[in-house]
Amino acid sequence: MLEEQFYNVYTKFKLHFFQNVFEKWQNREASLTTVETFCMEIIYYMKNPTINEFARLANISSPNAAYKINNLIKKGYIKKVQSKHDKREYHLEVTEKYNNYYNISYNYLHVVMGRINEKFTQDELKVMEKILTVMSEELMPEIDVSNRSEQ
Repeated sequence: MLEEQFYNVYTKFKLHFFQNVFEKWQNREASLTTVETFCMEIIYYMKNPTINEFARLANISSPNAAYKINNLIKKGYIKKVQSKHDKREYHLEVTEKYNNYYNISYNYLHVVMGRINEKFTQDELKVMEKILTVMSEELMPEIDVSNRSEQ
């Protein structure tokens, strides 16, 4: 039952995002392909990774990652920023254009979180936060972005 409910919540967030993307781009072609959208989600979540860090997490080759990154740069969704610590290294930074695109999904999260805050007591919210923290930090070791070099 819990697994089913978790899946339902996850699916509703995805469906809401898809509905809004289709609505926004109804009269014109979307500028991100499906694969590019996945790439952008990874880059956004990783918070300014290098191309190699992105390639490792996406489980693709560095040349393939570089190709995808160059397309996203051409479309204006990310830019390369030179590292302050190692001038040979560049980090990927999302642009305002992507932030506007991403906010379609993120704004709905704020709406749902507002409803959660109204519906549950502070004690229930603390339990929910603890559960989500343990899920993120302990129960999902396959997705580790903490091993990143500093920008």
